[in-house]
Amino acid sequence: MTYKHVIGFGVAGNFAGHLEQAGEDKDFLAVEVKEAVQPKAIFPFYVPSDKAGFLSTYPLSSDAIIPPNDADNLQIEPEVALICDIEYQDNKVVAIKPQAFAAYNDCSIRKPNAKKISEKKNWGPNTKGISSQVISVDNLSEGGKLDNFRIASFHKRGETITRYGEDSPVVGYSYFHEKLLNWIVDRMNHQQDVGPTENIADFLAAAEYPSQAVISIGATRYTEFGETTFLKSGDVSMVVVYDGTVYSPEDIAAMAETQTFKEQGISALVQSVA
Repeated sequence: MTYKHVIGFGVAGNFAGHLEQAGEDKDFLAVEVKEAVQPKAIFPFYVPSDKAGFLSTYPLSSDAIIPPNDADNLQIEPEVALICDIEYQDNKVVAIKPQAFAAYNDCSIRKPNAKKISEKKNWGPNTKGISSQVISVDNLSEGGKLDNFRIASFHKRGETITRYGEDSPVVGYSYFHEKLLNWIVDRMNHQQDVGPTENIADFLAAAEYPSQAVISIGATRYTEFGETTFLKSGDVSMVVVYDGTVYSPEDIAAMAETQTFKEQGISALVQSVA
C-alpha cells in the first residue's frame, strides 16, 4: 500500500520526555504552548506537490531504511500513525477523521543545525516506515478501539535483539482522543513559520487540499539502549502496535525474536537497514 497521493504530517513532543532524550527540546524554546504537556508543533514529512522541494520525495517504506551518506546518528522513532480523512470549508480544515492506524517509524537524523523539523524527517526514498498491516478504526473517542493498544519497538544487530523504546500504552500520549484531533486542526489552519515550525496551511494549498493525511502522533521514550544506540547497515528495526488486551509485552518480545508477528490485533513494521 502506498500513500503517494496523501499528505504526511508528524506531531512533535507528544510523549513526555522524548524530546529531551533526543536532544531536541532546545529547538522549541521559542514555541509558545498553552500548557506544559501540549505538543510543540506539527511538521510535514511528505507533500504530494512539485512545489514542495525535498518534501515532494515519497519517503515511506514498509520494509527498508536507506540511511543518508553522512548519517551516523540515525534512530528508530516508534509511533502510531493515523490515516485520516481531511474535511475543508473555504480552504480551511474543519475536521480530521481517523479511518485507520498502523505502526510507524518516524526515523530521524539528529541534525543540530537544522532550521526546520522537516529537514530531519525526509532525506529521500525509504527513509521512514509505515506498516502494511493497517487496522481500521471509526473514531478516536475515549473508550474506543485504539485505547487498548500499546507500542513496542526492538532493534536487531546480528543475532541480538534488544528493546529500543519503552513498551508504552497509546493512551500515554500527552494529547489524544478529540483533544489531539482538535489541536491538529488548529495547527493546520494557524501554525506559522516561526523557529523550527512551518506554515502548514501553505503546504495544504501547495498540494491542492488533499483529502487524506497520514499523521504520526509522536514517538515513545527510549530505553537506555535506544537512547544511546544508532542504526547501522545490516540492523533490523521493529515497531509493533498491538492490542494489550490480547497480547502481553512478553508475547510481543517472543514474536520479535523470530520477526514473525500474528496478524490479529497487531500492526508490525519490520525494516532492514541498507
